[in-house]
Amino acid sequence: VQLQASGGGLVQAGGSLRLSCAASGRGFSFYPMGWFRQAPGKEREFVAAIHWDGGSTTYADSVKGRFTISRDNGKNTVYLQMNSLKPEDTAVYHCAAGRMRSTASGTPRGYDYWGQGTQVTVSS
Repeated sequence: VQLQASGGGLVQAGGSLRLSCAASGRGFSFYPMGWFRQAPGKEREFVAAIHWDGGSTTYADSVKGRFTISRDNGKNTVYLQMNSLKPEDTAVYHCAAGRMRSTASGTPRGYDYWGQGTQVTVSS
């Protein structure tokens, strides 16, 4: 599966952005999906994940209550709605797909396919 992330940009603190990740290839509805981010000089960090059937989601503590992950299997797309953005949310955001029918993971090694990333910059 190939992944294409989009929707990043420059926003002021307190603002919102919605990231999209479009998948090509077959079987999207069976892939658990995740969002990760990486700031300059830092390791890749888990943000959110959604089970392949959309029935459960998990979030990093740093984004709980502000970010929402969702998916539209009919459009082969996963979304990350980001509200109340903070300067510390600034990073390149990557979407990722795990193994079919597996549990959505909170670590990068739980994912086999990665998108190219989209830059999110939050100004103070």
